[in-house]
Amino acid sequence: MVVAQTTTTPLCDRLFFRSLQKDDSNPTPSFLPMRSTRPSSLAAAASITTVPASSLPAVQTPAQARVDILSESLPFIQRFRGKTIVVKYGGAAMKSAALQSSVINDLVLLSCVGLRPVLVHGGGPEINSWLLRLGHEPQFHNGLRVTDALTMEVVEMVLVGKVNKSLVSLINSAGGTAVGLCGKDARLLTARPAPDAAALGFVGEVARVDPGILRPILADGHIPVIASVAADENGQSYNVNADTAAGEIAAAVGAEKLILLTDVAGILEDRNDPNSLVKEIDISGIRKMVTEKKVAGGMIPKVNCCVRSLAQGVRTASIIDGRVPHSLLLEILTDEGAGTMITG
Repeated sequence: MVVAQTTTTPLCDRLFFRSLQKDDSNPTPSFLPMRSTRPSSLAAAASITTVPASSLPAVQTPAQARVDILSESLPFIQRFRGKTIVVKYGGAAMKSAALQSSVINDLVLLSCVGLRPVLVHGGGPEINSWLLRLGHEPQFHNGLRVTDALTMEVVEMVLVGKVNKSLVSLINSAGGTAVGLCGKDARLLTARPAPDAAALGFVGEVARVDPGILRPILADGHIPVIASVAADENGQSYNVNADTAAGEIAAAVGAEKLILLTDVAGILEDRNDPNSLVKEIDISGIRKMVTEKKVAGGMIPKVNCCVRSLAQGVRTASIIDGRVPHSLLLEILTDEGAGTMITG
């Protein structure tokens, strides 16, 4: 969410993203103009009758609308070009095929216009499904998954072997180039046991981040896709909260922006009023909301994750509504945004 110096109307009011999607029946992206209808010779060009501009209808063609939309997005593309954006992917956006396609296409588009997206993911529902197939009932303690040895094995199998590679394939199919990783690869994330490990089992915190493996991947224009599984110094696997992993990775790579996709509109001034969305707030303001218990429950860890990343140098952190199609583009390429942006 960036306030740009522009006098044009907000992109989101003009169905910005539908006009940028690919037509499945045509491998050429719809935002690339076709030239087959142009005159093929000077004779053909000479045969065209010139119509005075004043007599032309004031109806905007689809092509003109697309050009206007691309023109309006220019300040935002310039603002973020070459910058790293870390996105934590999960919730409804992961469960719905349509929303999943929206997120994937957004990431590829952002990569194509010069941003450097990093995708960090969990996969809770998929883990639950496989645990139940094995006759193992998922267990939770204070909202966190209890991860015994069997559960840890399933978590790693599902997140690293299934969900991660599925996301990589989807990005590649959409025209991007993705590289699948987990926290274990090149010691990207080193874990340590969570404080309440006695109750939670192999649930870990991020002890250290080594972003060395990410730098050449991003420099070459690829999209890292990272599963939130890590190991400690002794090689023991740990299940790491994906929000936490995304925040620590964002800080380590010096990201311009951290984005958490959630199942809510953002941070609300009044939790019982969906129209009370806080569009932008600074660290002191969000801490005051937590103290006043306006932010509670599952939103607290997300807010803490954002605050910690900002304290370590990330420019802005946003909690956005992943249920909204193309919420990533709304957040990055418009001044309307798609949730709440927290600033340092």
